[in-house]
Order: sequence, then C-alpha cells, then structure tokens
Amino acid sequence: MLSAPANSQPASPHAFHAGDRVAVLLPLPLAGAYDYKVGADQCLGLGDFVRVPLGGRQAVGVVWGAGSGGVAEAKCRATQQKLDTPPLPEASRKLIDWVASYTLSSPGAVLKMAMSAPAALEPPPQSPLGYVRAGEVPAGLKMTGPRQRVLEAAGEPLPVAELARAAGTGPAVVKGLAEAGALRAVELPRLAAPAIPDWQTPGPSLSPDQTAAADVLKQSVGSGFAVFLLEGVTGSGKTEVYFEAVVEALSQGRQILVLLPEIALSAQWLERFAQRFGVEPVQWHSELGDSQRRETWRAVANGSAKVVVGARSALFLAFPELGLIVVDEEHDGSFKQEEGVVYHARDMAVVRARAGSIPIILASATPSLETQANVQAGRYRRLHLPTRHGGAEMPSLELVDMRRNAPARQSWLSPPLFKAMEETLAAGEQVMLFLNRRGYAPLTLCRACGYRLQCPHCTAWLVEHRHAARLQCHHCGYISPRPESCPSCEAKDSFAPCGPGVERLAEEVAAKFPNARTAIMASDMLSGPRAAADLVERMTRREIDLLVGTQVVAKGHHFPLLTLVGVVDADLGLAGGDLRAAERTFQLLSQVAGRAGRAAHPGRVLLQTYQPDDKVMAALVSGDADAFYAAEADDRRVTGMPPFGKLAALIVSGVDPSVVDKVAAQLARVAPRTAEIEVLGPAPAPLALLRGRHRRRLLLKTSRKVAVQTVLRHWLGQVCPPASVRIQIDIDPYSFV
Repeated sequence: MLSAPANSQPASPHAFHAGDRVAVLLPLPLAGAYDYKVGADQCLGLGDFVRVPLGGRQAVGVVWGAGSGGVAEAKCRATQQKLDTPPLPEASRKLIDWVASYTLSSPGAVLKMAMSAPAALEPPPQSPLGYVRAGEVPAGLKMTGPRQRVLEAAGEPLPVAELARAAGTGPAVVKGLAEAGALRAVELPRLAAPAIPDWQTPGPSLSPDQTAAADVLKQSVGSGFAVFLLEGVTGSGKTEVYFEAVVEALSQGRQILVLLPEIALSAQWLERFAQRFGVEPVQWHSELGDSQRRETWRAVANGSAKVVVGARSALFLAFPELGLIVVDEEHDGSFKQEEGVVYHARDMAVVRARAGSIPIILASATPSLETQANVQAGRYRRLHLPTRHGGAEMPSLELVDMRRNAPARQSWLSPPLFKAMEETLAAGEQVMLFLNRRGYAPLTLCRACGYRLQCPHCTAWLVEHRHAARLQCHHCGYISPRPESCPSCEAKDSFAPCGPGVERLAEEVAAKFPNARTAIMASDMLSGPRAAADLVERMTRREIDLLVGTQVVAKGHHFPLLTLVGVVDADLGLAGGDLRAAERTFQLLSQVAGRAGRAAHPGRVLLQTYQPDDKVMAALVSGDADAFYAAEADDRRVTGMPPFGKLAALIVSGVDPSVVDKVAAQLARVAPRTAEIEVLGPAPAPLALLRGRHRRRLLLKTSRKVAVQTVLRHWLGQVCPPASVRIQIDIDPYSFV
C-alpha cells in the first residue's frame, strides 16, 4: 500500500529508530512512497539512502518522511541497510516534490533523475580495471569491424563500458578480445578529488557598468533567495560579471551550479573558467563515462565539487552547500526536456534556488519573454550591460532581399553575400555562414516519379548525410543507405537532393572559394566535447577561413578575426506557426550576428530573406530589441498566450491509430470548458507518427488565474486508457511537434 503523498515533510531534521515507520520513496513511476519499518540497529534520517525489499528483489530509495501507518504491522517490511552516502539534501527533496506536483509526474520518476548515477550509491570498487591494446594481434584471431574499432579506441586504458561505447559496440566484444589476449587489463587510477578553484586571483578589469552589476550580484550571495536577469548585448562580458558572484560564493565555502544549454559544445567557456580560476570546473553531461559519473556524483554530494557546470540534468544533483545558480543563455530551448519528466530547467532552477534560499542569475543577450514578464512584474531584478566590452562595436546588419538578389541555379549564396565573402577573405579575415539545417539535403526525391524518401517510423523526410553516406531521421535516429533504385518506380540512380543542408552549402563554398580552408560545425558531425573544442581552437588559431554551421555556432563562441556572418536562410525559423517562432528566430539570429566583430576588427552581418518586411527582420536591422519584445508581448497578451495565459498539452500516442483516436475522442468529450478554459483538439500532431507511435494532441488554454494542474487531474481522472496508449502531459509546452 502507498503512503500519503510526501509533500508534507517534517520541517526539521528527524531521527527514526528501529521499529519506527518511515516513508521510502523509490526511483520508480509509483504514486508515492512505500511504508517500511526501520530495521534493527539502524537509525535513519530524512534524505538517507536505504536498501529495502521490493517484491522479490532489493531496491534503493530515500527516506522521505514518517510512514503513513496505512499498512498492517504484519505486512510492513523492514529496511535492510542504510547506505554510506551523504543524504539527499532537504532543498533537493523540496525540488523533487515541486517538480512532480507541477508537471503531474510521479515523485519516483523525478527522484530517478536525482539518482542518475546508481553506482555512486554503492561502495567504490577496490581496484577499477581498464583495458588497453596488448600489442600484436594474436595469430588466428579473426578481425571484425567491431573488434577493429575496439583496438583502435584502446590506445589508453578504459573501463569495459567506456571502451565499448567509444567503439560503438557491446561489452562482449571487449571481453572477447581480452580473453583472446588482444587486450590486457590494467588497474585504473582513482579519480582525484576535484581541485578547488582559486577565487583569490584578481580577475580582469571591469567597466563601470560591469562593476555595478557585479557588486549587486556579490552582495546577493548569502542574502537569501533572489532572481537576477543579467542582460547584455553579445560581447558585453556577462560571463566575467557573474564570475564575480562565483568568487563571492567560493569565498563563503559554498557550491556553485552553472547550467549551459549544450555543455558538450562549450569549450571556450571552460577555457575562460580555467583562465580565471586556475582549474576546470567539474562537468556533468551525457558524454561522461560511468566511472566519471560515479565519482562526480559523489564529489557533488560530499561537497568537494565546488563549481559544477552542466546540462539541465545537473539541476538534480545532490548539492549539500549550494550557494549560487547561474543559467547562461537562459532563453535557449535546449533547457526544455521533452521526454520522460517534461520540465523546463530554467524555471525549475528558480524553484531550486527558492528551496535553498539562494540567488540565481539568468544571463542572456536575448532574454525570453517569460523572463522579461517576470522582470516587469517585479519578481526578477534586471541588470543591464548596454555596450560591448573593450570598446568593440556591434556589427552592422543588412538584409539581402532574395526576391531582388536571386542566387544562380543550384546555388544558395546571393551576389551581395558572395561579394562580401570575397572581400573578407581577401582581407585575411574569417567568414561564418549560418544555416540551421543539418546534413546535405533535407529532402531526397526520385526525379522519375517524385517519390520522397521518408522515415518508416515517423512523419518526417529522411535527411541525406553525404559525408557519412547515409540517410537519417533526425527525430528517431533511423538510418539507412541511399537506395540504388526507387522503391516506387524502380528507376536507377534517380534520386536528387532538394534544398541545402550545411554539407551541401560547404560543397558550394569549396567550389567557389577553393583556396579557403573550410570546416563544418554541426552537432551530428562532432563526436563529443573534445571534437568541439578542437574545432573551436582551430578557428581561434586562424587555421579555418570559412566556417559553415548550424545553431551550435551561435552559442557563446568568441573568434577575434571573424568579421563577416552570412545567414543563408533567415526565414527558416518563421515557418510552421509555432507560438514562439518569431521570438526564437529573433533570439537565434541575434546570437548568430553577435559572433561578428567581437574584437578590434569591425563586423558585418548579411541576412538573406524573402520576408524583409517581417517584424523580426525589421527589429534585427534597427537593433531595437525592446520594440520587438513589446510588440511580441502585445500580440501574446491580446490572444491570452504565455506568459499572459497558460498552456498545457496532452499528447495521446500508441501503435494502433484507431485506439489512439478513441482515447483522444474520450478526452475531448469530458474536456473542461468554462469562460476561462478552452480546449483545442484533438488533432494529429505535426509529427503524427513518431518512433512508430501515432500521436494526437489536445491543447488546454486558460487564464493565469486557473490552477492548471487541478483541472488536468480532474480531467484525466475521467478517462482510463488501455495500457497500449500513453498520455503525456506537457505543462508550458515549448515544442508543438
């Protein structure tokens, strides 16, 4: 039997002794915590990690409070062991409860995100083993592709799981090579405790504007909960300003969390931190190996990791002494998690700061409309940096009307952009072309019959990746070779690419500028943080003349000799009718434009557009961001859209479309409808088929006064879908696919 919901934790520490009832929350999608008796010779406190029996197996959970008493004494089982791990802090438990309640997720599913390194809860292995190449391949050992890749990756000792991951194969291949003598086992050194950042080294000189903002942030550390918007034009030195708050938190012995939208691509940020503090921060992201995750999780939990920089999941690490949170590029859509527990890390970071009574800094050159609304309402305080640091000027920005400057056939560079590239390269300066479309071509079709190559599992075209010689779905990951003949009409060699991706654009550039050293920067062409760092370093060392990239090039990079940015398709993000299309396009193009002219050389930005009169283009040219946001806010206010109204999406999905339609129709029949509540749908989602599941969407639109979660609980309680159908709840949806 489940205990009562665990939202009412005792306000003060509480000890539970042998025989006492405790509620233990398990990292499972359950409705609440289970009642257990404290085992013999045990004394447990709130947040302790404990091993408990669960059915016929053992599980590890967290002491969440006193038991509900609803389980008969004879059926109440005892906790087996208190783990030798620091307890989950009270602020972390409050965050888990809050996220579960807000997103209508089970508390256990949220807890699982906080226990994302299960091995960290167990005693560390006595002598971790790694495997490295043994020398010559043993005679008679048949070499396969996976075996060859393992041997190539085994130049330095790696644990089995990490070596298998690096080679793109399974652990059995690694173990087989070890048994055959092609790999030898070596003891791996234990990861040393994280180095303490040197906060006493003086930082760079700050401008008067930077100093004023930094002083406010430093004074906030240790003074309770507060939210600051640190807004400044690209290149204004926001990072150095919030580094001063990091210094203050370190001087007080507190921990700091910095959230970045794509940690694996933030090489320059890590380098700047190391230059400022003498050591790199502790990192937390999906590219870490198992042993690194285990050691990092423990270092955070025991307080030895002082500064952690990570992706959104780092928010759920068990910080016992967290004193400051920074969300850099707070406007970035990457902070929204769309799978599993659906949440926005920026908003939940504010919740975590409030739970721990600490300040949080939201930094951006183009803040989200939600954050600006909170500033206007007085909930957040704005600190503004209006000019670039060091006297650098903002780049000039021009629109290229593609209706009057059409490129040549099978070309995507207009004459004005082509001429600007010639002039820039001739001057020995760097050029960046931005196109937010991966691969070689977004669509491949048969010239003979018009057949389009589509993903078998999604409502999406397959994208050609010519460098990797494959077709790929960017939604489910499906990969296939390009067929030699058309599956529809059987015509041979009839497939033609339609439209450009960054690979095709780079091909055009190489043909027009054969002497320019060209590189592509796209997330699917970077194998990990090291590859991203290497590419950034090559650009900084002036080993690249012309960089072609997707949105990853917009994220905070500083290239002193980059003076021309060309946006190949500035209209791309405006299509599709997304609620935030204009805002996102303005933010992305502003960030891309901000890469130009960040040092002594003036910068220039050319945007190719077929919609030069659009409000986004007008705002970019005028540089009047305030006017754009005011107009966007007025549009949202009139229509009652966020942040002036509330939205919640229900996505009904399943393998059988008829069953999905039936459940969606049932939801529509019992949908709440009042003067302040509107329900739209059901309708097929734009991606009506995703990963083999058919999808229907319903959208709940309400005023700010409505308690959306209460409405949703009552609504969903009236429908009992079959096990084959999943209903996903997305509070404050950002994606409408």
